[in-house]
Amino acid sequence: FLALGWASWKTYLARPDTDQCRVLSLSVLGRALLKSRPRDALPVLEETVALRRRYWWHHEENILAAQGSLSVCLSQLGRREESVVLLREVYARTVALRGAGHINAVGSGLALVTTLNKLQMRDEANLVLREQLPAAQKALGNDHDMTLMLNEARAGILFYTPECTRDEPRLNQH
Repeated sequence: FLALGWASWKTYLARPDTDQCRVLSLSVLGRALLKSRPRDALPVLEETVALRRRYWWHHEENILAAQGSLSVCLSQLGRREESVVLLREVYARTVALRGAGHINAVGSGLALVTTLNKLQMRDEANLVLREQLPAAQKALGNDHDMTLMLNEARAGILFYTPECTRDEPRLNQH
């Protein structure tokens, strides 16, 4: 995947910043670097977000996808506080654009909950889960991978939060 990313970037490098193929190849390179070299991916992903905001501001879903990749990179580099700021924005905008049950909203909600859990911000993670889990169950079903991962995150919150009890209302009864 990395070789494909570099080949794509080299092919379109000479084109102007406003060329859609150039920014797409930059995005492919950034995601390829993210797999094995997140430190090298960071400036590439930051530039991808900047170009999408500057020239394709009206394609909000593409900007959100680029921000999502950047937040993953920040998290992998241990910069989770910065990552969670981006994830909150991505989640809120995706829900506003597509609704809480859309698969992109479920995915961004899951990423947000996971990062919040890593930062031990379980109260906020629980709030996101209270919105997201019923929406995911309704839209995707109880057996979908993302629904199962949201349930796993919920179990982790309950396990690590001593004030939660077995009597707490079940989320899947909404």
